[in-house]
Amino acid sequence: MTELVTLLLIFVAVGVGFLTVNMFVGKLIRPNRPSPEKQTIYECGEPTIGSSWIQFDVRFYVVALLFVVFDVEMAFFFPWGTVFGNANTLSQSDVPEVQRIEAQNGILPGQPTSGVDIAEQQVAAKKLAWFAFGDILFFFGVLLVGFAYLWKRGDLEWVRSTIAQGENNNNQIPTTNLPRTI
Repeated sequence: MTELVTLLLIFVAVGVGFLTVNMFVGKLIRPNRPSPEKQTIYECGEPTIGSSWIQFDVRFYVVALLFVVFDVEMAFFFPWGTVFGNANTLSQSDVPEVQRIEAQNGILPGQPTSGVDIAEQQVAAKKLAWFAFGDILFFFGVLLVGFAYLWKRGDLEWVRSTIAQGENNNNQIPTTNLPRTI
C-alpha cells in the first residue's frame, strides 16, 4: 500500500474508534429513566394530531427546493467577486508591486510575475474585468428570469389555495385527500 492509503486508513480507523468510544462512554454515564411522557411522539415540540401517513402539500417541497437552488447559485458569486476584484486591482496604474503580485496570483496562480510588461497587464486585466462583469450580468439575468417565472407562477406565495389556482392548471395536484387551505 502507498503511504497515502495507509494514512487514509489510519484516519478512518481513528475516526470510527473515536465515535465508538464516545458513544459507549455516553451510554454508560448518562441516566436512563424512561417515562410515558418521554415516549410520546411529537413533531417540532407539538403533539401530533391524526395520522402521520397523510399527503403533504407540494408547496413545502417547492419552497425548500427554491431555497436550495438560489442559495447554491448565490455561492457562484464569490469566486466571480475574487476574480473581478483582482482584475480591477491589476488594471489600476497606482497599485504597489506587492499588491499587484497578490492580485495576479489570485487570477493566475503559478504564473511568472517578473518580466511582465505592466501596461500590457493592465490592458489584459481591464478586458478580463469587463468580460467578468458581462458574465455576471448574464448569470444574474438568468437568475432574474427564473425568479420572475416563479413569481408569476405564484410559487413564492406561501399562503394560497389550490382551488384558487383554477381547474385548468396542469400543475394542480389532486385535492381528494388533502385538507383545504385558505
